[in-house]
Amino acid sequence: MLVEKKQIVELSENVRKIIDGQKIDIRDNKEGKLSILKNDIHTLANRLTEQAENSEKEKEALRQILSDISHQIKTPLTSMQIMVDLLPDAPPQKQEEFIANIKTSLTRTQWLVSALLKLARLDSGAVEFEQNTVTVAQLAEEALKPLQVLLDVKNQSVEIKGGSVQLLCDKRWTSEALTNIIKNASEYSPQGGKIVIEAGQNPLFASISVTDSGKGLTSAEQATIFRRFEGSRSEFGTGIGLPLALAIMRGQNGDIEAENTPHGAKFTVKFYSAQSN
Repeated sequence: MLVEKKQIVELSENVRKIIDGQKIDIRDNKEGKLSILKNDIHTLANRLTEQAENSEKEKEALRQILSDISHQIKTPLTSMQIMVDLLPDAPPQKQEEFIANIKTSLTRTQWLVSALLKLARLDSGAVEFEQNTVTVAQLAEEALKPLQVLLDVKNQSVEIKGGSVQLLCDKRWTSEALTNIIKNASEYSPQGGKIVIEAGQNPLFASISVTDSGKGLTSAEQATIFRRFEGSRSEFGTGIGLPLALAIMRGQNGDIEAENTPHGAKFTVKFYSAQSN
């Protein structure tokens, strides 16, 4: 079948229109190599347009994340700068208060930067999770190490049930997730409160639940609790700890669910590739 020159000219013009961003359908239902070429060009144009749109969405998401990160870091830094400027002329009692606040802000900022870097590694797919057998008691022990001071200050106790249950997971990253969940439980439990860590198992998955002794979650909190920079229930929270925990678990084919109990809020970490004794 011969292809007429005007058909080639028409196709060329349409291709230029597509390149200029116009959305036109150059397909036809005829037989022949020219029709196949038109259909292939149409498919390619759609795929390139879809890739460009996705790329723009990713850029916008990145801009939003960078804006959120900038805000989260700038706030404590600005507060510390103000207190440092006031420190020399402040009375001794106020100086002690400023120094204590600066130390607290530095600790929070250090934790925030560390959490954001870990989240960025997870988002980029740069983390390779190892699968090792570890007991719930070992995970809990590792997860509680960075929280001992916080628990002691609030005189809170931690009870572990089912510590001998074994799981297949990455010990370092999973303990990181558990640390963030227990930290959240501590923040919303009262002075002298109790946190219960309990392992469970059914034919589908093994789990670790963390139950605090606070007031529980409202419907609005349940809807946003795992959203980055949104879910914190504390005026001092960053809204990044629980999203980081969720990203870690989903990176291991796991999940986290939040619900209310008669005793407080309960967060259940699920291991779909887990095993137990």
